[in-house]
Amino acid sequence: MSAEQVGSLCEQLVKAVTVIMDPASTQRCRLEALKFCEEFKEKCPICVPCGLKLAEKTQTAIVRHFGLQILEHVVKFRWNSMPRLEKVYLKNNVMVLIFNGTQNILEEESHIKDVLSRIVVEMIKREWPQHWPDMLTELDMLSKQGETQTELVMFILLRLAEDVVTFHTLPTQRRRDIKQTLSQNMEKIFSFLLTTLQQNVNKYRRVVGAPQERETLTTPQAQANCRVGIAALNTLAGYIDWVAMSHVTADNCKLLEMLCLLLNEPELQVGAAECLLIAVSRKGKLEGRKSLMVLFGDVAMHYILSAAQTADGEGLVEKHYVFLKRLCQVLCALGSQLCALVGSDSDVDTPANLGKYLDSFLAFTTHPSQFLRSSTQITWGALFRHEVLSRDPLLLAMIPKYLCSSMTNLVKVGFPSKTDSPSCEYSRFDFDSDEDFNAFFNAFRAQQGEVIRVACRLDPRTGFQMAGEWLKYQLANPVDIGPMNSKSGEGLCSIFSPSFVQWDAMTFFSESVISQMFRTLDKEEIPVNDGIDLLQLVLNFETKDPLILSCVLTNVSALFPFVTYRPEYLPQVLSKLFTSVTFEVLEESKAPRTRAVKNVRRHACSSIIKMCRDYPQLVLPNFEMLYNHVKQLLSNELLLTQMEKCALMEALVLISNQFKDYQRQKIFLEELMAPVANLWLSEEMQRVLSDPEAFISYVGADNKITDPVLEDPSGLNRSRISFCVHTILGVVKRARWPTTLEEAKAGGFVIGCMPSGTPIYRNPCTEQVLKLLDNLLALIRTYNNLYMPEMVAKMGETFAKALDMLEVEKNAILGLPQPLLELYDSPVYKTILERMQGFFCTLYDNCFHILGNAGPSMQQDFYTVEGLANQFLNSAFVNLNNIPDYRLRPILRVFVKPLVLSCPVEHYEGLLCPMLGPLFTYLHMRLSQKWQVISQRSLLCEEDTADDNPESQEMLEEQLVRLLTREVMDLITVCCVSKKGATEQNSSVAADGDDDEMMFTEVTLPCNAELSELGKCLMKQEDVCTAVLITAYRSLSWKDTLSCQKTTAQLCWPLLRQVLQGNLLPDAVTWFFTSVLKGLQTHGQHDGCMAALVHLAFQIYEALRPRYAELRVVMEQVPEIQTESLELFDAKLLNPNLLKASEKRRKDNFKRLIAGYIGKPLGEQFRKEVHIRNLPSLFKKVKSSLETDVVENNEDGAGLTALFEP
Repeated sequence: MSAEQVGSLCEQLVKAVTVIMDPASTQRCRLEALKFCEEFKEKCPICVPCGLKLAEKTQTAIVRHFGLQILEHVVKFRWNSMPRLEKVYLKNNVMVLIFNGTQNILEEESHIKDVLSRIVVEMIKREWPQHWPDMLTELDMLSKQGETQTELVMFILLRLAEDVVTFHTLPTQRRRDIKQTLSQNMEKIFSFLLTTLQQNVNKYRRVVGAPQERETLTTPQAQANCRVGIAALNTLAGYIDWVAMSHVTADNCKLLEMLCLLLNEPELQVGAAECLLIAVSRKGKLEGRKSLMVLFGDVAMHYILSAAQTADGEGLVEKHYVFLKRLCQVLCALGSQLCALVGSDSDVDTPANLGKYLDSFLAFTTHPSQFLRSSTQITWGALFRHEVLSRDPLLLAMIPKYLCSSMTNLVKVGFPSKTDSPSCEYSRFDFDSDEDFNAFFNAFRAQQGEVIRVACRLDPRTGFQMAGEWLKYQLANPVDIGPMNSKSGEGLCSIFSPSFVQWDAMTFFSESVISQMFRTLDKEEIPVNDGIDLLQLVLNFETKDPLILSCVLTNVSALFPFVTYRPEYLPQVLSKLFTSVTFEVLEESKAPRTRAVKNVRRHACSSIIKMCRDYPQLVLPNFEMLYNHVKQLLSNELLLTQMEKCALMEALVLISNQFKDYQRQKIFLEELMAPVANLWLSEEMQRVLSDPEAFISYVGADNKITDPVLEDPSGLNRSRISFCVHTILGVVKRARWPTTLEEAKAGGFVIGCMPSGTPIYRNPCTEQVLKLLDNLLALIRTYNNLYMPEMVAKMGETFAKALDMLEVEKNAILGLPQPLLELYDSPVYKTILERMQGFFCTLYDNCFHILGNAGPSMQQDFYTVEGLANQFLNSAFVNLNNIPDYRLRPILRVFVKPLVLSCPVEHYEGLLCPMLGPLFTYLHMRLSQKWQVISQRSLLCEEDTADDNPESQEMLEEQLVRLLTREVMDLITVCCVSKKGATEQNSSVAADGDDDEMMFTEVTLPCNAELSELGKCLMKQEDVCTAVLITAYRSLSWKDTLSCQKTTAQLCWPLLRQVLQGNLLPDAVTWFFTSVLKGLQTHGQHDGCMAALVHLAFQIYEALRPRYAELRVVMEQVPEIQTESLELFDAKLLNPNLLKASEKRRKDNFKRLIAGYIGKPLGEQFRKEVHIRNLPSLFKKVKSSLETDVVENNEDGAGLTALFEP
């Protein structure tokens, strides 16, 4: 084609590109121009000359970039059909472009350099080494032309390594050919990279002088050399990770030495640190890694330390801070190598410079940046745990210094929005918001706690001494509330106050240290007197600040183990805790309590429970005193909240377990629960609990309130119901028989044995709880009926949304963080509506917690309650159609699942099957409808329809459906699959908001799970069997990756295998198989799901294809299936006489057959396929003729000995 035609076409292309890139262009013009350009790339036969003309230096950067894009498109999509001469012509012209077709290294745009290097790499991927053996030589020649060309050669080598080794963007054989050829030439490549780096650094330094003397970069030449140096370091970073270790450590570790030198070169130090980090992080054989210990030598250590000091000494500059982070990572990786090499079989001694290394590492641990401090923790932990290093005097001497740094690091300062600490400035680089920082710091603190405990295992006394000194200091120090007052009162701390953050840190430190000391030291070595002195100081300390009092209570709990040595101090401890149970900032105040005050009271209650749970024998002698104190508190109905009352009652029940006397404990529990029984069984309460209208009226949900903050006429009624339910739950959870069989028998807790010999226990709470059960079930039935439209309508205007989710529940499901200050400074429920929502939510959950705990607690006495299954069906499962997803979840999780897990086999038929049958049938129907709505919504989402359902609400609903689906599938798995088959780690349902399903790629292949006895029992009922099977297989194509993977791996095959023996209809078999293929279409992009689904499809096809020819018809509909391959696969499968290949090979063949059904990520769905042809193999397998020669040429077999000769 003539030059005029090329020229005129190029003019049109230039115009089109200008229109596309011009912000003033209309959308229509831009689309037309884009269409013209794309059609040109796809169809025009003269792309190469046009691309080369547009890429000339005379054009603008945008046009040149488009010209080069055309050439890249030609190489990627037309290379296979191009004549050889045209390929050579294109390759030569691209090399000419590199030679002299670009601007100077400092002037050329980075995107031009990038696309030019991509074109060369695309050609290399298709032709090297077989058809382009001189490629490396040509690149070497180009690099000798100057800095501009050398930089481009670096880009090419880096891009090639990334495509071949990191991203695997080419077929296996081509990748193997290129990687092996690269490895064969690696000595030359590394030598070239190092020489290029050294020469350019030397030239650069000659021009600008030593780092400490220079002020700015002077000449363009120096800048050009510096740019090449950076490119060489980036390219080295792409190779160091995977080449043989011998190249990294060649010439007495010349590369590592050079990298250490460059750490002091400001322009090159980040790249050098990156390379050093990759080298030091290498895994592999220990023998190969021994040479890395050179970095503990004097020279290397000197350069690393001086670089750190220089970077840190120049203040907070982003570039230097990034370098410090890299350097910190280098030291961490060095520590990991040290731990791996010292004490192993590689006979590496502790390095002489260990002290210098530890000092430099400690400098990072004490740096103002919270991020740098946290980066060092894992390595400290590894050093303190190390078998050999942990005994080294240098490391032991470092423990007090580390603990001292922890005392500073545990103080929660450095919020990006504040300026009260040097850390704040660094945090503004590392965190987007205070919430981000808060989440990070909480994780960092937990990590520190772990390392402190490990350090105190080596030196418990030092840690305890430091904790004691710090505690005394805080007790003596006046409170500093800082500039921010708490909203709850003048003179009180907020969570940012200087005193509180110090108290908080000290408390965490003391807890970590003291708990470890009791685990490490022998009984007689415990410093009891010092501990009791500290406890005395804490007990005598008085404060009206709720945040500080909460810390004081934690210290009381931490020091409590000392009381086991001096029981006479127990009454003082109890007195301190009971005083805190009734803590108020202002006595007689009508204002609602803040979160901080609530926390103190709850903290005191949980400390009492913990004490009674962990040290019941110690508390038992003081039981009467404790009981009288609790009775006194309970006598005033308004003094404690219901939860606080119940917590104290739980503590009493825990101690009563130590009576180890059934009759005595039963009498005590009767007495304890008498007020509850009287209230719960009263005529008024029975009427209220049985009638939804009466219930609404009693709790005040039909009132119209004028002052929603202060006015609450029915608050007392609600608290009475809560008190009863809380108490029943506390007793059911805590009342137990003795743990040893002898004590249980002696105390009268054992009433017989099962046929298997298992003892039958009785719980002293059974009689009390069972007589309250009818009203509890009535309350659940009434609550479920509240969701009927006519009942919702009866709720007053104020309470129209009383049954809605709490904001905190929504935030947990959507993964939204709570605002920091509000957690402590705001009233717990701001309005009566929120109080009502909280009441409904807690009440519902607690009712089901009682039923979930009743089985393990009361055992056969509970399971043999007459008509229990029907009672459940008529209460917990009434009106499920109107129950929202967020209320259905706790029914399944906290009631049905524990009931199933604890139910004895003999009650399956009478209790579980009649209950689970209708439930599973209903759940299948409900989930199918929910997912249909979601599918239709995603189909209609293109249409811009006006909708009163905002996006956040849709997200919430969808996420709830996902969580409910997981709950249902988890329940079916628990019911149907025996524990031997289903691994425990997979059976837990993900926590709300903790759903990173796009990242969930762990491959879990279907286990050889067996159906449980309950599963077999359920599968005998045809309607239940159908519901369970359809739910399991239909869920595979619902858009929830976690649910799909777990169901595929644990549930689908055991269920189907159970019904294989029967006469399955061909349509049913086809439906099961198609469901799995649909699942592959939906979830094939996730490796974990894809592997499990392919395995399941393969199992079904192998098991059922011989009996059902219909499966062949389904396979024929797979897009792009090769009929010959399918016929061959079927022939092998259907011929029983053929020797079968291994399962892996059969499965790989099957996967290739169904590849057309495997879904791709959205980003790949519409991408044009790139086809790279394999070249003649470089490494032909030569079949050794030794065996055949020896065996065939010696008929008597004497020559066989030759096979075994050395």
